[in-house]
Amino acid sequence: MPLIRASVESSKFNQQANLPFQLRLADFEIAMRDVYDFFFDVNTLLLERGLYRLDDMLRPAAMSGMVSDMLTASMAKHARSLVENKHFNGHPDLIVQGRYANNSVKAGTDGVEIKSTRKKGGAVDTHGAREQYMCVFVYQTDHKTEPAINREPMRFTEVYLAHVVPDDFRRNPRGDLGTRTATLDRDGVQKLRANWIYLLTDNKGA
Repeated sequence: MPLIRASVESSKFNQQANLPFQLRLADFEIAMRDVYDFFFDVNTLLLERGLYRLDDMLRPAAMSGMVSDMLTASMAKHARSLVENKHFNGHPDLIVQGRYANNSVKAGTDGVEIKSTRKKGGAVDTHGAREQYMCVFVYQTDHKTEPAINREPMRFTEVYLAHVVPDDFRRNPRGDLGTRTATLDRDGVQKLRANWIYLLTDNKGA
């Protein structure tokens, strides 16, 4: 059985979504397609050589980080007013073109932070509670179907985008060697889900 290429369902986008910085639904759709094409091409090559799919080789955190970076790069190419933040590990990932010197800022406010997670509903950990536009792509992967050639491709199931503030977060305690993180609290998650961009199901992460 040939490898399956995931597809974006255009009818599942929210035509009433509030999009900042002149973003368009097409920007999200193209970015998702770019990720799907990458995984299809790479996994086809890997399976032809008798190797594991990329989805199966990567640890969840590495997978989410890579997907986030790919989405950021793709959206920066297609968005009308946003570019990639050139500051290493700078925040947010996408910033308004020309707003900061050399399109580089350690911690800015004018832009969109891109996150991806397998957690249904979009409650993703962040490195700090701050005011920001947060965009969360939720994806699912198939690691159970056998043989692996028959597994479903990685697929985005939910996309959310909302303006959040520090009070929308709860702080997560960590041990001496851990990095303190923050996650949207119940009200913050509801704010995020209220402005859904793409939804394959009707429960909005409930």
